[in-house]
Amino acid sequence: MSIKILKKTISVCPECFKAGKIKKIDAQIIEEEGKVWMSKRCPIHGVFKSIYFSSPELYRKWMKYQADGRGVENVEIKSLPDPSFLYPKHFSQTVLTNLMVTNRCNLRCSYCFMNAGAAGYIYEPSLEMLKKMMQAVRLEKPVPSKALQITGGEPTIRGDLIKIIKIAKDMGFVHIQLNTNGIQLSEEPEYCQKIKKAGVNTIYMSFDGVSKQTNPWIEENKRAIENLRKSGIGVVLVPTVIADSNLQEAGEIIKYAIENIDVVRGVNFQPISFCGRAGFVPNEVRKRKRVDYVKLFEVLEDSFDGQLTRDDFYPVPFVYPISKLVEKLRGEPQVEFTAHPGCGGATYVFIQNGKLIPITRFINVEKLRQFIKEQSEKTGPFYRARVTASFLKNISKFLIQDKIPEGLDIKNILIRAITKGQYKSLGKFHHQALFIGSMWFQDVWNLNLERLKRCVIHYSTPEGIVPFCAYNGLGYGDEIRKRHSMPIKEWEKKTGRKMKDDLWKNGPIS
Repeated sequence: MSIKILKKTISVCPECFKAGKIKKIDAQIIEEEGKVWMSKRCPIHGVFKSIYFSSPELYRKWMKYQADGRGVENVEIKSLPDPSFLYPKHFSQTVLTNLMVTNRCNLRCSYCFMNAGAAGYIYEPSLEMLKKMMQAVRLEKPVPSKALQITGGEPTIRGDLIKIIKIAKDMGFVHIQLNTNGIQLSEEPEYCQKIKKAGVNTIYMSFDGVSKQTNPWIEENKRAIENLRKSGIGVVLVPTVIADSNLQEAGEIIKYAIENIDVVRGVNFQPISFCGRAGFVPNEVRKRKRVDYVKLFEVLEDSFDGQLTRDDFYPVPFVYPISKLVEKLRGEPQVEFTAHPGCGGATYVFIQNGKLIPITRFINVEKLRQFIKEQSEKTGPFYRARVTASFLKNISKFLIQDKIPEGLDIKNILIRAITKGQYKSLGKFHHQALFIGSMWFQDVWNLNLERLKRCVIHYSTPEGIVPFCAYNGLGYGDEIRKRHSMPIKEWEKKTGRKMKDDLWKNGPIS
């Protein structure tokens, strides 16, 4: 069968990485056997081939939305200690900052990036160091990082987590997520109230399935969600999707989210990435467990009988023209969603009479995007007035009136949000809709430097700001944590605690 080269890029050799060396090698994105693959050759270790998109059609649809942003003007986004080794310039801003506050955890999940027990050391920055790490991204220009995810390990293990949240709030982060397995939130309802009062907007909670087989902590997840409902904090469910484990429950996870749509704001699927503890599984195991976007969408299509399809999903940079238009209207730089299209896609769905209505069924999103792009490129006097008048005149052309969910004033929501920057008007939209997304993080088997240099999710570390897939996928985070950690025995002696005391006593560990 013929092979079609779609794009040339740069990757790294997995076998060289196993030996402790990051070696750049030429790679190609190819179409073969009705699928899109990454193929690369190391002069020493030979050819490696990994699935990229199981559908060439979806690949082409997503890739046409690639966009390059201005990046950060005054801070270096470091992919490695020598930033120029992999690529000379980072093209995207810090849209979401990950702040790792500990590598301790009360569980031991086999696929997790982080594990203090396996690492042999404790990484737990002081409050003063965490302040410096937060300040680094708040000082970014032209746009400071506005969204923070406090992550781990398991952040709730830290006794001073409330202080960390308050520091973030006082520093000006307008959106603060807490990434957690939900165990403590399930056992201490009052803790949910404390983190809300401190400043947490959203809980980003591990949720791998709706059965005990796929999610041993399902009952704890449910109790945590009930406690968060009472506390008024929204939840995003985050399943790590593994082909031979929980992929077939993807639709059931969304159905559970729909049943709890008053508190669950979204589901963000994360196909397994072979990093950390899962980094060097045998080839046959890796291939058996791999999930690409298309595999995930196929399960969702089957689960909802076509009410939700792959065509309802668009990649992150699809919304980039909105940022440019709002920037011109407001006269100040805006956050640019310029992640590579391969980094993930999403949609919003509404529920009416028990049926899913994706946003794409009542808005012609592609024509609306083009209209917004054209408005953003206009110049001349009375710009705001002319753009507003154009929206008022044309917005109805992009709406399919008889498909709009009941009670949703989408026309005025769009006008206020885009032309006036009134993002609070989106609040009702977000409370009526369910976000469904997927982010597939890279590892050394499928790393694409064209993706990496457009990463918008960055870790702030004691040694600088690092893209997510360099921090985890290339092991840079491991090296940083080692240099700023202490051996477990030393930590235990210093604190008077045993690390094993962190482990959850009421159920399975992994």
